[in-house]
Amino acid sequence: MALQPGRGKIEGKHYLPSTPETVTWGDLPNALSKPVLSIDSGATVTFDTVSPEGILGDQGRDPDAFLAALGVAPPEVLADARAIAASGLPHRFGVDAPHIVTGPVLVRGAQPGDMLRVEVVSLHPRARYGIVSTRHGDGLFAGEFPEGGPPERGADARHWQRFGTLTTFCAVERRRGRLFGVLASANGTRARFPLAPFLGVMAVAVDSTTEVLPSTSVGLHGGALDCGDLGPGARLYLPVQVVGALLAVGDPHYALADGKIGATALEGPLRATLRLTALRDAATSSAIGALREPFIETDTAWVTMGVDVELSEAIRRATRSAVLFLHSRTGMERTEALAYLSAAGHLAVSHLGPGTQTAFCRIRRADFIEPAPAKSRLPRPAFARIVGAGDTTGPDEAADANPDTDPTVPHLDDAAETDGTATPGSTAPPGSTAPPGSTAPPGGAAPPEGTAPPAGTAPSTPEGPAPADVAPSRLVTPMRHGTAARHGSSSRHGLSARDSRRPREAKPTRTTRAARDSGPPGDAAPADQRVPLEGGLAHGGQPETGTRHRRDPVPDPVDDLGPPPLESDGVAGSSG
Repeated sequence: MALQPGRGKIEGKHYLPSTPETVTWGDLPNALSKPVLSIDSGATVTFDTVSPEGILGDQGRDPDAFLAALGVAPPEVLADARAIAASGLPHRFGVDAPHIVTGPVLVRGAQPGDMLRVEVVSLHPRARYGIVSTRHGDGLFAGEFPEGGPPERGADARHWQRFGTLTTFCAVERRRGRLFGVLASANGTRARFPLAPFLGVMAVAVDSTTEVLPSTSVGLHGGALDCGDLGPGARLYLPVQVVGALLAVGDPHYALADGKIGATALEGPLRATLRLTALRDAATSSAIGALREPFIETDTAWVTMGVDVELSEAIRRATRSAVLFLHSRTGMERTEALAYLSAAGHLAVSHLGPGTQTAFCRIRRADFIEPAPAKSRLPRPAFARIVGAGDTTGPDEAADANPDTDPTVPHLDDAAETDGTATPGSTAPPGSTAPPGSTAPPGGAAPPEGTAPPAGTAPSTPEGPAPADVAPSRLVTPMRHGTAARHGSSSRHGLSARDSRRPREAKPTRTTRAARDSGPPGDAAPADQRVPLEGGLAHGGQPETGTRHRRDPVPDPVDDLGPPPLESDGVAGSSG
């Protein structure tokens, strides 16, 4: 069924039907035009637009009779098209512009010098058919098509067949959620093509009290842009010339090829919902740079335009606007912008044939999306370490113990490499001289690297010999990212310089937890798994006074999930 005026879903906050009181036939608004609707900036309006096809003078100005001849049932004819055709609105076919223009709409707060942003929220076809008309004297093939003689004398609305206009009817079908136009040939061939609806005319009022522009005009006010990029989601920027902007729309299309070769598109009525927003200079500069002329923006493209009676000059103007946009919006040098357009820009023509020419220059937005900055891998402590019972390093010292960032901290492989000189905190071998700050063991030389100290001898520490009751170090999980800890690589018998400065206690490994919890409740743990209440582990496997069976909850292991994510500056809700 046809989407009759006022029926079905109205998506906008405001609704504007096309009636003889809310439309003009072939004219655009100027400074003296009276608005038919006033809205706040940023509000949405749903327009029920009407196609002129079927109500023009060369089609009899009687949509019921004309469409019935094409097989359209009376319920499929729009009531507002009937009302406009039957009204007393003056229109001279072949003299006045053909479009039914709805509006104008006043946007409160819009002032001259502002930019009106027209966002296309949605477009819905109102009829299940569309029409492509080929008229004498129009289009790129004027004089060739329509084939046959010129219009006959005496052609008028009552004798409309004498105009010789060729009408091609297209049905609208829905397939898998998409709309298609279907053109059935007289010999049975069917051509199916996707629909891409848009409004051909969108214009603000010109700053004139005497001039009335036709709806076919194109300029700073917008007008008959006929740009297929103006589909749902597109944003059109128009310079405001009078208070309130006074926007008017019309000429709905179902589909249009670049160039508009036959002078018309697949014409069909649309229900269009638009959001109208007045932008001040700063917001305008942020969106379109230094441009102050009609500009189209979609999710995938930026589109500039140029207008002139000569096609080559129209293309130059569209390209100059693209250079200015890239220079002021993206920061490219003008020569660089021109080089980019030569390599990747896309030129298109709105209308080919007699009259004003409109060209577009399309720029892919994806070409100018900067890659996201790589996240820094901040230094962090290892997940495990070798803990000695005598390790008393404080947290302040451990904060600087990352060898990846602190060159003064030796690596595990370097901790035992000596060139005749002992490192600070280690013991010097016989015949060598200890550097300042290091001490030799009281009993003589230190054992060679990789050999265990004599039985009953406690390992030495940087502060001096370890007390007799200090136990050997305990082995815990691998150091970093699955790399096993190396033992015997320092004079501290497996305790590296990096580990000696760790601030936290070690977490038990899976092996030690399994061994610790393997016994039945109430049984004494093996001697080497007993934890003293004070001091180190028991020596020689003998239980010490004051030991207990450790059955406290096991902490969860730490997963290697990489560095924590960085928060970007200026995130809402972040504290200063």
